[in-house]
This record gives sequence, structure tokens and C-alpha cells, in this order.
Amino acid sequence: MGSKHNSSGNRTRSTLSVFVVISLCCFFYLLGAWQKSGFGKGDKIAFQVTKQKDCNVFPDLNSDLNFESHHSIVEIVEPYEPKAKEFKPCDVKYADYTPCQEQDRAMKFPREDMVYRERHCPPEEEKLHCLIPAREGYMTPFPWPKGRDYVHYANVPYKSLTVEKAAQNWVQFQGNVFKFPGGGTMFPQGADAYIDELASVIPIADGSVRTALDTGCGVASWGAYLMKRNVLAMSFAPRDNHEAQVQFALERGVPAVIGVLGSIHLPYPSRAFDMAQCSRCLIPWTANDGMYLKEVDRVLRPGGYWILSGPPINWKTYYKTWKRSKEDVQAEQKQIEALAESLCWDKKYEKGDMAIWKKKVNTKSCRRKSIDVCQTQDADDVWYKKMDTCVTPSPEVTNSNEVAVGELKFPARLYGVPPRIANGLVVGVTTESYQEDNKLWKKHVNVYKRINGLIGTTRYRNVMDMNAGLGGFAAALESRKLWVMNVVPTIAKNTLGVIYERGLIGIYHDWCEGFSTYPRSYDLIHASGVFTLYKNDCKLEDILLEMDRILRPEGTVIFRDEVDVLNKVRKIVGGMRWDTKIMDHEDGPLVPEKILVVVKQYWVAGSGNSTSNDE
Repeated sequence: MGSKHNSSGNRTRSTLSVFVVISLCCFFYLLGAWQKSGFGKGDKIAFQVTKQKDCNVFPDLNSDLNFESHHSIVEIVEPYEPKAKEFKPCDVKYADYTPCQEQDRAMKFPREDMVYRERHCPPEEEKLHCLIPAREGYMTPFPWPKGRDYVHYANVPYKSLTVEKAAQNWVQFQGNVFKFPGGGTMFPQGADAYIDELASVIPIADGSVRTALDTGCGVASWGAYLMKRNVLAMSFAPRDNHEAQVQFALERGVPAVIGVLGSIHLPYPSRAFDMAQCSRCLIPWTANDGMYLKEVDRVLRPGGYWILSGPPINWKTYYKTWKRSKEDVQAEQKQIEALAESLCWDKKYEKGDMAIWKKKVNTKSCRRKSIDVCQTQDADDVWYKKMDTCVTPSPEVTNSNEVAVGELKFPARLYGVPPRIANGLVVGVTTESYQEDNKLWKKHVNVYKRINGLIGTTRYRNVMDMNAGLGGFAAALESRKLWVMNVVPTIAKNTLGVIYERGLIGIYHDWCEGFSTYPRSYDLIHASGVFTLYKNDCKLEDILLEMDRILRPEGTVIFRDEVDVLNKVRKIVGGMRWDTKIMDHEDGPLVPEKILVVVKQYWVAGSGNSTSNDE
């Protein structure tokens, strides 16, 4: 029995030894794979952003959404994996760099028709491949609504407008902040009183007016004060001697872009805006056979309103102040009146310095002389296209009382079926697919809010969707606490008209080029499918550097794309002072689409912060 007992003990110890050896081999194999995959010490995904006041930017993540919990190795390991390229900070002189609207390059182009103020992007060899710095002392903008009235001086250190526009109450300098009293050239007593006068003629309160265009916006006080009336204004102005006017608008939390009415079409679809205004914008409306007013007509919805305040309105009072002859300004107003009539606009109001026209709801109700109607097949194909002096036709109607684009009121239009879809004008999009898209984006946005509890709060005021599709992301986020710049890439399906019909705003853009804005404009950027869309058109690095330029310190980006694409993105941003976290699709780890969330670290010019994740 003794012999039998010893034999059994030996077998037990032998089995145990084999089990221990196998266990140790498996442990060290998994440890090595874990370290190799980048999810160990070198990854540093903590989301502890320097100087971050909002400590719960990334609350505890639902384990089902944690990509790393399901996939310890997601990258194809090459024989040699070089360290991510480290992007150095640019010189502080580039702190306000706008690649396609730089003054030095602009002066090489003709001044005729404001061509020199249009977009002129640098060639490949002149592109910057460094990180645009914030100036020392940069601070997170004030939350809305305080941000409407105050901007940190350190963020936009330009005082010239406080002197040039002192009498007009544009902006005042007080200690270490700028204060915006709400005044403008044509409303020095405040935008509220000016808008009240508009509302006596234009049905702003009932939701008929939701989208507005401000041509030559100054610091965008008109748009800022329209927001409390649930109207979204797209404001634009050139980068000119009115230093930093668009930058001030964005710092205040107001939608704005750098732009000009020049020789090319505005980057908006036809029939986009319910209301447009020129408040002493000094655009020569009668020049070039009325080309500029015809462009406003293109983007104005049937039934929409145009406001002109300033020259030549009230010329009898001001012609001497303007240093113009009585005959000259009188002739200019008569020309504008005749041009408006030819466009089927009815004059509804003129009092003091303001005149208001309403575009007829259709052309059947319009009696006008023969005009040159544009023959283009697509009035929304406008990117870098030259303006013409023809008139863009409105959609056909069956009777003279029918509104050519349907009667749209907000908020019902946000989820109602847009006329372009109802009428089959968007190829491949039906009423059913539109409704499914809305359901999908409500689901996606709920997931984003679980990932980042600050989404939907005043912490993220200026939001951008880089590939907006039908506008589902912006619709699901809709709130007076924020606004979304819906970008429709020029190589994607043209859906921007649908977005405007929903009562949202946006712009066309090619992400191979710089966006028409200042650095540090956006708090939150959403990039769904952007890098798959552009994988054959331009370098991922260039798009990511542009995103870094327009993202504020401590701002957030949410990427949604195929896993192999996001791994490439993640590798590049490893050298860009961004903290990263990659997660599974909400439907589980087997779905190839993943979510990558990043936070841009706080750093300023000369701070010497490291860009490396390994330190």
C-alpha cells in the first residue's frame, strides 16, 4: 500500500507542476501582449487634464463600452513599430493663424470684388506641421449666458475695436475682460430694442423664423441676442482691419465664420435662411448687376425676410455725414428697390434707418419683367464656384398660395420630414431612412452623454459636427445651452439643405483645407466617418492638425469610425498632446466601428509641456 500511495503522490505533484508552468507561461504571454498593445504604462489614459476644473469629464465608463476590456491587442504588430511622431509647438506669432485667410497671402490677390478677402489656402509645401499655441494666460471662456457679455482679454488681446467703435457700444475693456453691451453700428442702444422693432414686422416669436444670416456681422451681437428668441444666426465677416471681430463672436459663444461676399458663392445651400440682414455692412448691393443681392436671394427661403439698415436707407438725414451727394444716395436706394422688385420681394417696412423686404412664397404670385434665370442643375453646388448675375429659381408650385418649400416652423421642423426629402430631392434618402437615422443618432448621443457627462451642459457651448449627414447628431443635442456647426464635406452627399430645413445651421467645407475660423473656436468636435471618407484624398495628419488648431485647450473630440482607421488616428495624436480612450461600439465588440474619445491637454506658448505619452 505504501508503494501505491507514493506513486499517487508523485503523479499529483507532477500534474500540479505542469499546471503551474502552463499558468506562468500564459500569464507572461498575456502580460507581454498587454504591454505590447499600448495599454500599459505608456498609454496614460487617465483624462486628468491639466488645470481641468470639471473633474468628471470622463466618469466611470460602462464596462460594455470599454474597448480595452474586450481586446487586449487591437493593432497589427509590425516587425518594427516606430514611436509616434512628436509635433512641436508653432511659434507664438501663429497663435491666431487662419491658414486660408492670412493677410500676407491675401495681399497677392486682386482687390476687385473682394477677391483678396476670399479663401486662399497655402500649397502643400507651405502648410504648418506644428501645434498652434494658445497665448500665456489663456482661460476657458465664460459659460453661456455670461459668455455672451464677457470675454477674457488674454484669449483675444486686441483693444482696437474698443476705440474705433466706442460710440456704437460694440465692446468695452474692463480690467482683464472685454464687456459686450450688445450694441452695434445701427443699434448703439442695444440689439434687443433693434430686434423688437424687427419683430413688429417679422413673425420671430411663433417659430416661423429660425435660421438667419448676418452679412458683415461685426462682433455678432445681433446673432447673440437672437438666440434667446430661439433663432440661430450664421454670422460672417472678413478678416480685415476690424481686428478679431469673428474671433470675438466665437469667444462669446456665437456661431460665426470668416467670410465675405466676393466673387464666389457663399458656402450655404439655396433656400437656407428664413431671414438675412445687412446692418451697415457696406456691401455694394447694386454692383455687378445686383450680383450680391441675387446671392442673398439664392440662400433666402421663399417667404423669408431681408433687412437693410444703414446706407442708403434714411439718406435724407445722413447723406452729408456719409459725404455723398443727395442724388447719388437717392439713386442707389432706387436701384435697390428696383432690384428687390425684380427678385419678387415686397417691401414691408421702412422707418428711420431700417427697411424690410419679404420674398414672395413662390414665383406664380410674382408679376415681373423677364429675368435671366440660372440654368444650373444644382443650385447647391457652390464650393469655390463663381457667382453669376442670374436669378436662382424657386421650386415649382401648383397654385399661387402654396409656399414653394413648405411651411416650416420650429421646433416642429426639427423632426418633421424636410421638404427636400419629402419631395425626393436627396438621392438615396427616403422618409423611412430619415426617421431611422434620427433614431440612430438619438441612441449614439445618449451613449456619448454616458461617456462624457458634460455633453449637453454649458461646458461645451461651441460644437462642430465634421460630417453632419442629415443633421441627426445636432438634432439629438438641440438645446439653448449650445449650438452645432454642421459641416457637410464637399466630397460627401450634399445634405446641407436638409439640415437647414430642420432649423439647424451649417456650412460646406473640404477638410483637406483649413476651416474658415480662428484657432481655439470649438469646445467639442464630433468626427463620424471623416477619416474613412478622406482616406484617399488627403493626409490624416493634416486633418488632425487642423482639428487641433480649432479645438480649445481642454476641449473634446469624439471620433466614430472603423477600428483600423481609429488605430491610425490614435497613433498620430499620440504626439499631439491629446489624451485618448478607445471604446467599443454600443452594440458590442464584434461591430468593427469603434469610438475614440480624446481631450486636448491644456498648454500655452512657452509652457514646455511634453507631447509624449511616455513621460
